[in-house]
Amino acid sequence: MNLKKSVSVFGVTGSVGTSTVDILKTHADKYCVDAVTAHRNVDALAKTARDLGAKCAVIGDPDCFSQLRDALSDTDIEVMAGEDALVEAASRPSDIVIAAIVGAAGLKPTLAAIRRGARVGLANKETLVCAGSLMSREVVTHGATLIPVDSEHSAIFQVLEDRAEDQIERILLTASGGPFRAWSLNEMKSVTRAQALAHPNWDMGAKISIDSATMMNKGLELIEARHLFPVPEERIEIVVHPQSVVHSMVEYADGSVLAQLGSPDMRTPIAYALSWPERIKVDAPRLDFATIGGLNFEAPDIVRFPALRLAREALQAGGTLPTVLNAANEVAVAAFLGDKIGFLAIAEIVEDMMDKIGKEYLVDLDQVFATDAMVRRETAARIAAV
Repeated sequence: MNLKKSVSVFGVTGSVGTSTVDILKTHADKYCVDAVTAHRNVDALAKTARDLGAKCAVIGDPDCFSQLRDALSDTDIEVMAGEDALVEAASRPSDIVIAAIVGAAGLKPTLAAIRRGARVGLANKETLVCAGSLMSREVVTHGATLIPVDSEHSAIFQVLEDRAEDQIERILLTASGGPFRAWSLNEMKSVTRAQALAHPNWDMGAKISIDSATMMNKGLELIEARHLFPVPEERIEIVVHPQSVVHSMVEYADGSVLAQLGSPDMRTPIAYALSWPERIKVDAPRLDFATIGGLNFEAPDIVRFPALRLAREALQAGGTLPTVLNAANEVAVAAFLGDKIGFLAIAEIVEDMMDKIGKEYLVDLDQVFATDAMVRRETAARIAAV
């Protein structure tokens, strides 16, 4: 009798995806692989599909289809390409979907997995940032299970259990502070691409690394936490914790604070999403409390890191404003990575777009996609005009 769980990995060549692959290889007795996807990295996708014995491989960019087809021509692996193919792959009957496509591009396939009632290991925070209320409704309607893969949200998920809202005093999201935690605004004016990509604790992809440097990543996680957990916005706080040992905390009505601790290794939350409600062995570094020395905490500085303020304002306003925030940020980060704007201009551009475009009442997902596309055009025009 085959008791293996089938897994599909969306964004298999990114940092979360490669960590997921490592776990799947280690626990090949527990998991088999249905679909794997990537955006343009054909060679890595083809190799991963072979290594995992995947049934299906999807390349997001249709222009890469023939290259992927040729790379896998001697196998029985089904090859597809394009946005519709990503949705089709998410609709296949795998038990678990790891949603690790970066940015708003992950929204449609994640929704497709939710609508068939799958267990979704959610590493794509933009899904809840752009359409949190709509996605939450879809999860309930279709009986899906969302398990967060972000280390902070996984920590909260692990210690929150099924507590009623009146038992929870507050949620404390921890943030490393990124590479510029102690830099002045004046010093940050001259930040280079290489400096911003050099995160002190975590090994992440380029976009997420820049978001961590601006602390927009924590702002997006604030919005995500509001949709994942039964706690109002005003009781979700951010605290800077440079060591990245305490991944987040929950304070209860009786004053107890429960925290999840661990080394900064994404394989731990990924493994929990795969094995929940059980746990599997992961070869992650173990904490040595005798040598850690101390754990430090401090309040975030929203003057030097205005992305935190912008994210909370977007969450408070609701509607389509979080979509505006996210889309403008993605375009601005890409511009910074392309040496078109300075580091501090990222948050400035996001704020400009939020002020200019404002919000609409959120009706449906088509509106989310339309708003996202419009904001990207407006932001690109704003950057080009500089």
